[in-house]
Amino acid sequence: MCGTGTVKRVLSVLSVFVAGLCFGQGNSNILQVIEGGGAEPTGSTLEYYGAAQGYLAEPTGDGPHGAVILIHEWNGLVERVKQVADALAAQGYIALAADLYSGRTGSNPQENIALVRETRANPDEIIANLNAAVAYLKARSDSNGLVATIGWCFGGGVALSFALGGEHHDGTAIFYGQLLADPAELAKIDHEVFGAFAGQDRGIPVDQVHAFVAALNEAGIPNDVHIYDPVQHGFWLYVERDADTNREPAKDTWDRLSAYFERVLGRASTSN
Repeated sequence: MCGTGTVKRVLSVLSVFVAGLCFGQGNSNILQVIEGGGAEPTGSTLEYYGAAQGYLAEPTGDGPHGAVILIHEWNGLVERVKQVADALAAQGYIALAADLYSGRTGSNPQENIALVRETRANPDEIIANLNAAVAYLKARSDSNGLVATIGWCFGGGVALSFALGGEHHDGTAIFYGQLLADPAELAKIDHEVFGAFAGQDRGIPVDQVHAFVAALNEAGIPNDVHIYDPVQHGFWLYVERDADTNREPAKDTWDRLSAYFERVLGRASTSN
């Protein structure tokens, strides 16, 4: 674990801006959700830390199950993130969508920016929030003790910060989140890192991604980081914004991500 100085440095620069055959029908479920065809969320609210209103989606079967913490974008814990949590639970993972905004969501860029600024002004609170999520998931009787995070945009940068400054966990998946390129700092990560970035992202240009990968490699951190082109920032969680361009990159990303989860969390377990 590193000190809060590293965490603060990472958070201060946050931008506001081959699945295995065992996955079966779950693959199309995820893709349906991120194309805008998801069903109404069916999980439950979980008060896992202070005023945080997290969202819990639980798999069927006795387990043991790996677990995923979902870290929302700048607008907060909205329905799309909850739908992805449901889809991950259908895969066989315990899915907890964290709430960094104490139950609030933004409805326009001005509100979103205000929430981001308020939240990243207290990086220790962010880490404590996610530490509590890890503790809850590891303590469940149906958990295999393995936990990964996945975050998008603001949440992607938070996921990286948590990999540097949080309690031990087993995987970090960064979707177009703000990055570091310091091998000495990145060497504090103790697990493989997954990344998906956009070739046309003006907030996180490709040279920053290349520098991040080079630093991970220098630090000896295994990684699976890919830049997709010609997609733009946000291409995965909301595929329907430009479906013709985003669909194939989003599917390839999911194939890689599901294989990554199997590597770091173990094979998903369901009653089917």
